[in-house]
Order: sequence, then C-alpha cells, then structure tokens
Amino acid sequence: MTINVRRFWAQVTFACVSSWGAAFGWAGEFDCLIEARQIVEIRPSTTGIIEKIWVDRGDAVNTGQILVTLDSGLEKATTELAKYRSTMEGAIQASQSRSEYATLKHHRREQLLAQKFVSTQDRDEAETEKRLAEAELKEALDNKRVAQLEYRRASEQLRLRTVRSPFNGIVVDRMMHPGELTDARSDNRKIILKIADITVLHVETLLPLEAYGKVKPGQLLEVFPEAPVGGSYKARVKIVDKVMDTASGTFGVRMEIANDDSKLPAGIKCRVSVPGVNTRVMHQTVHRRASGESIRSSNYSLTSRNEKSGD
Repeated sequence: MTINVRRFWAQVTFACVSSWGAAFGWAGEFDCLIEARQIVEIRPSTTGIIEKIWVDRGDAVNTGQILVTLDSGLEKATTELAKYRSTMEGAIQASQSRSEYATLKHHRREQLLAQKFVSTQDRDEAETEKRLAEAELKEALDNKRVAQLEYRRASEQLRLRTVRSPFNGIVVDRMMHPGELTDARSDNRKIILKIADITVLHVETLLPLEAYGKVKPGQLLEVFPEAPVGGSYKARVKIVDKVMDTASGTFGVRMEIANDDSKLPAGIKCRVSVPGVNTRVMHQTVHRRASGESIRSSNYSLTSRNEKSGD
C-alpha cells in the first residue's frame, strides 16, 4: 500500500511540475547532432577505365551534373553504327517496289483469267509472288524496328559511361583517379566519390521518456549549433519514435532544417530547446525514480527475510 501511495504522489508531483514548466515557459536543452539528409556513394555501374573525374572534394554539384566519364570509344562507335542502321530505307523501298509490282501482276492475271487468256496456275503463281513480296516488306519493316531498338540499347550503354549527380550536394570525398579501372562485376566495387545532400539537414536527438507527448511532428523547435558556427535555427519535427529504449529511458526525435544556401555545415553537435521540459527537474525525477526502485527492492528483500524468520 505504501509503495502504491508513493508512486501515486510521484506521478502527481511530476505532472504538476510539467504543467508549471509549460505555464512559466521552461525549456530544457538536450544534446543533438546535425547531419546531412543523405550521403551517397558513387560507384560504377559498368566496367571501364576512368577517363576524367570532373569534380573534387569540397565542390558543390547540381542534379544531373557530370561527375565521372569512362572511356567510351567502342560504345560511341557502336552507337553511331546502330543509329545509321536505324535510318536505312533501302531494303524497305525495294520491298515496297516488289510488293507493288506483284500486286499489279496478280491483278492482271485475274483479268486475263476471266477472259480465258491464262491458266489458273499462272494466276496462282502471281498470287504467291504477291504474298511473298508482302512478307518481304513486313520483314524489312521489322528489321528497321529492330535496328531502332538496337540503337536505343547502344545509346543506353553509352549513357552508362557517364556518371551524373543524383541531387544537389557537396562532394565529401574522392577515392579514385583517372586511369584506374572500375570493375562493376566485382562484389566489392570501389567507391569513386561520396556526395552529401545538405540542402536539408537532419537533426537527431534523444529525449527522456517524460518528454514524450510534448514533442509532436510539425512542431518547431530551436536548435543551437556548437561554436564556432553558433547561431539559432528553427527545426521542424519530422519523426517521433514510437518505440522507446528501455535501457536508457529515452526515445529518438528527428527534425529538419532548411539549408538551401548550404550555409550551415553538417556533422556538428548542437543543443535543442524543448518547451515545457525542464532538464534539471527531469534529472531529479529520474534520480528519485531510480532511488525509489532501490528502496522498494530493499523493502522487498527485508520483508522476505522477516517472513522466512517468522516461519
């Protein structure tokens, strides 16, 4: 009974302190980390010799910008050949001429057969020639379509020899140089470049369990980067974890900071201010709860020993 009453009053005290903190504008500051929204490792999608790397560490890149080109002499020649084949019209024109002549010949044989000037066999031969000519024309058209598809495939293979940036960002590192071989068939493909997207920054923090419910998606919080960056930035809450960490009694929160001008760097520590949560009171509450658990454990052990002695 005593334990339940003590727990009840502890919960009431914490609720009162939290409501007073919200009313008086208390705001606790917690450690956080500012990170890039995403970091991508640029690897080769095809095997070849690096011809040129157009960027270096620290360079800003835009979406679609050329980063790396591989030697593509063979692919260019193959593409030009496929393009020429896809535009060839000679076979189609010849098949069309034969088809037209066979159709005219068949029509004349039909007329002559009606007048009893030719045999039925002559008419059948003309009809067969007409069908063969039509089939040859269809085959020529099919070959042209195949040539167009081959040109498209060759163009895609040539496109793979050029690596472009997937987003606006900053080159974080460069691992390879012109003249080196990229092997796309290997399971451990070498990284050519690393690019970080810092147009939007993620702010990751861990908050104590008592702060759950006071931070919600869409809420704006104030973030203070460490020196020498300094300053104050507004971050919008994007994710509040639904699964708590039992061992530490915390839950994760992710915020986002718009950084279109890339003024704020990534990979720095910071402090985030959470309204309605007092850091000192939180620490005292956690300490009291831990002490309460120890007292309950001691009382339980003492009661168990007394019961055994009475028996």
